[in-house]
Amino acid sequence: MQFWRRKSLWLALSASWLLLILLGASPLLRLAVSPRPQPATPQGWPHWLDAALLQSFSQPEEPPEDVPQPSQALHGARCSWGTCFDTSRCRDDGLKVFAHPAAGTASETHRRILASLEGSRYHARSLTEACLFLLLSQGTSAGQCGPAPHHWDGGRNHLVINLHPDSCPRASQLGQAMVAEASPRVDTFRPGFDVALPLLPEAHPFRGGAPGQLRQHSPHPSAALLALGEEGGRWHTASTHSATCPWDGRCEQDLGPKQDLSCASLGPTLGKSCPTPPSASSLADVLKPLVSSKPCSPHWELPFSEVIDWTKAAIVADERLPLQVLAALQEMAPARVLALRQQTQFLWDAYFSSVEKVIHTTLEIIQDRILGTSAHPSLLWNSPPGALLALSTFSRSPQDFPFYHLQQSSHPEGRFSALIWVGTPSQPPLKLIQAVAGSQHCAQIMVLWSRERPLPFRWPETAVPLTIMDGPRKVSDRFFPYSAISTDAILSLDAHSSLSTSEVDFAFVVWQSFPERMVGFLTWNHFWDESQDGWGYTAEMANEFSMVLTAAAFYHRYYHTLFTHSLPEALRTLADEGPACADVLMNFLVAAVTKLPPIKVPYGKLHQEAAPLAPGVPGSRPHPQPPDQDCINQMAAEFGHMPLVSSRLRLDPVLFKDPVSVQRKKYRSLEKP
Repeated sequence: MQFWRRKSLWLALSASWLLLILLGASPLLRLAVSPRPQPATPQGWPHWLDAALLQSFSQPEEPPEDVPQPSQALHGARCSWGTCFDTSRCRDDGLKVFAHPAAGTASETHRRILASLEGSRYHARSLTEACLFLLLSQGTSAGQCGPAPHHWDGGRNHLVINLHPDSCPRASQLGQAMVAEASPRVDTFRPGFDVALPLLPEAHPFRGGAPGQLRQHSPHPSAALLALGEEGGRWHTASTHSATCPWDGRCEQDLGPKQDLSCASLGPTLGKSCPTPPSASSLADVLKPLVSSKPCSPHWELPFSEVIDWTKAAIVADERLPLQVLAALQEMAPARVLALRQQTQFLWDAYFSSVEKVIHTTLEIIQDRILGTSAHPSLLWNSPPGALLALSTFSRSPQDFPFYHLQQSSHPEGRFSALIWVGTPSQPPLKLIQAVAGSQHCAQIMVLWSRERPLPFRWPETAVPLTIMDGPRKVSDRFFPYSAISTDAILSLDAHSSLSTSEVDFAFVVWQSFPERMVGFLTWNHFWDESQDGWGYTAEMANEFSMVLTAAAFYHRYYHTLFTHSLPEALRTLADEGPACADVLMNFLVAAVTKLPPIKVPYGKLHQEAAPLAPGVPGSRPHPQPPDQDCINQMAAEFGHMPLVSSRLRLDPVLFKDPVSVQRKKYRSLEKP
């Protein structure tokens, strides 16, 4: 009896043991997938689905031994935005920054940053005007901070920028100052107070920068798939083919074309991933061609993590589970890979491609803190064209900008304001006013009278409000954001322009479908002249064009705000040299923001022959302007690249010039001689 009792007990224990093994094996087969972190939260370890098996490092209350613990009570380490920054110094006109001069011999980068700030909207001419005081750190070889400037005030309302890590110790020597540092460690980084910068290479361009690998909204297929984080914020690229290119990402030799293609184990959608040579680089180097970055190290903060949602551009994974990560990447849908690729290219172009963009992004983050959390919604930071080109001083609602109607399921309003520039030696645009006022979409007409002769006594009777603004003005004043302009759309006109009501109506309907672009009638085209080693532009009638004249063009009123408050003062001064330069600059601005060409609409042949070109405009011969009028090259130098995009597209009405009855056509007068 006891024998059978022991045997039954043994069988029961064996069955229970086997059941536990079967139940415990399934978690081992589960894939570790990191949920999407919130953009404003510190980037720590991800929470794994198989947390029960990884309690030693997955639970927040039990951090792993190699994760740095927060340091204790350093001087200034307890600073936060509410305790160490005095927002009462900031006025309603936004963030104003005063940069302290260099204590000793300033580097070339230091001088260029100061020059960039002086021409920006952030610049304060004196200490009394400033809300923020900027100090560019020039740490010594011994790792000591440079001497504190005058009016240091313990670092209060100061921002110390370290473009390179460990050039100056942190809060122990900087008091209450904020620190914008390349690759800061999480144990010393103060979220919501400090700013994490990318680690930039020494040869990183100061302005403009390479546009990344985005071609037709997709990066080049040879882009690397992985970027692995290292100590100090440095990165190296790696492949997902564990046999040919191991997980550590360091190919020991040049594998040649045949083996290189074998790295593309995920197919042509991801492309080859094995770099040659496999040297470490900064995040800025990796991000430009990157599909999805892989910040595996928990020791440092991701750049601009306060505002950038890295879950849309990166897959945060643990390097201690390489097989699961590789399996996840190999099973990733091509659409997801494409979305990650597109977002990395946008982030690169918007915030990382130049030193100037890195500095301005840092200042814009601080301005958002001053204005409040609603200053820049996450959509504006993480969608093209980016927060640097969506000024919070214009609006805090995405619907007011011309870029987000698709995401917001909205559309621009159905009326426009006509802005007519009358300069020397133009005549009063009486017929033009009547033609524009006859449009069913016209809300108001404003005439900017900039002639020395007195105003006419009589103006035509119109069904819409007519406002005359008298007084001498610069050419750039035609792009000033006048408070009287209440509509989204602006029809920019010159006094010598000649348009019919049908042409105005059709052009406005086209603009409503493309509110972020310029829609015009007369066009120019830019080209590269090898003989002159520079850019030129021509007014010769041709199929290809890259600019539309603001003498007759629709665009969104937000571009007046960008023109006045975002462009450097040197560019606005250049535009005042002549109407041609003003036209070029407005086209540069819109193309730099949208990365798209303007749109051309039909224009009557008689109008085109009668409309004179602006002074200084090149004629039919495609040769550059004389050096004293060559503004296009100066603007390209200021932008750091050539933003103009060429096009051959013209949008016509349905049945335009088709051999059908005129009664079937909506815009009949467009085809009249």
